[in-house]
Amino acid sequence: MGTYALPDLPYDYSALAPAITPEILELHHAKHHAAYVKGANDTLEQLADARDQDRITPTGLVGLEKTFAFNLSGHVLHSIFWENLSPDGGDRPEGPLATAIDEHLGGFEAFRKQLTTATTSVQGSGWGVLAWEPLGRRLIVEQVYDHHGNVGQGSVPLLVFDAWEHAYYLQYKNVRPDYVTKLWDLVNWADVSARYAAAAGA
Repeated sequence: MGTYALPDLPYDYSALAPAITPEILELHHAKHHAAYVKGANDTLEQLADARDQDRITPTGLVGLEKTFAFNLSGHVLHSIFWENLSPDGGDRPEGPLATAIDEHLGGFEAFRKQLTTATTSVQGSGWGVLAWEPLGRRLIVEQVYDHHGNVGQGSVPLLVFDAWEHAYYLQYKNVRPDYVTKLWDLVNWADVSARYAAAAGA
């Protein structure tokens, strides 16, 4: 039994249509996310074998650590992504999260523009992320390249927008901005607000 498991979606594969088609959602969850889970578990086993056989070398360890970080970060971000979305989503946040967005990011419209731009302009594959940065105790918007380019920053992802081509290309072709616009209609602000409260102690 592996350490990590593919989570069930909180809705069925057709629930997010027409913004995300059932075909894309099933492929994204059951194939791509599942591959990250398997990759993380397989790499943990390889690391354990290397320790048990005293085969920890600088070259080998660097490759395994990078592979583990890539797959585990993919699993973590996708697990958040599914919960961040809802067929009943959209609109805008209320309460403490809305107040924090006003204070740290210049209001909802400015925040929306910044996260949209971060997601649509990330180079290659990656994510646009609203995160809680614990050292400064503030909200930030960041670009995450691949899955794990910002892991050293220590921020806590609250709302993540997947900008990998597997998330949208079959439906939106190369027009990533159209896909990101549709994501805003699916945001589950109750989930994002709960993550903010947990991270910030609000």
